[in-house]
Amino acid sequence: MVQNKIVVRYQDGRLLKGITNDFFPNKDLFHLVPMAAPPGSKPLELHTTSLKAVFFVKEFGGNPNYDDKKEFDPAKSSVGRKIRVVFKDGELMVGTTTGYQPDRSGFFVVPVDINSNIERCFVVTSATQEVSLI
Repeated sequence: MVQNKIVVRYQDGRLLKGITNDFFPNKDLFHLVPMAAPPGSKPLELHTTSLKAVFFVKEFGGNPNYDDKKEFDPAKSSVGRKIRVVFKDGELMVGTTTGYQPDRSGFFVVPVDINSNIERCFVVTSATQEVSLI
């Protein structure tokens, strides 16, 4: 079973880090085993409606001093549609998407910066202030 390292951010600013193996973009409910939980711990049930985003990450710690690039390199091609997302808390994410539709509850974004600790991000539409295809 695939285990994904994720960082979950709530719209109210709370943050959880852990592992999930049952996240699906078309389901409101998924489970998270917190990073510090002892083996065999019962997973937490999370609902996407209260979240800002689910970040699928390479490492839990990442590099706090690294600022992700927010611009596309014109010399490199990209897969999907280029997108710019501004969250209600002011955070900016730039990347590509293959499934953005404004009437959906959320969509995936792959960051433009290949060196980002974020592999992909599920953006909860209700947590966005502005979404634009670029």
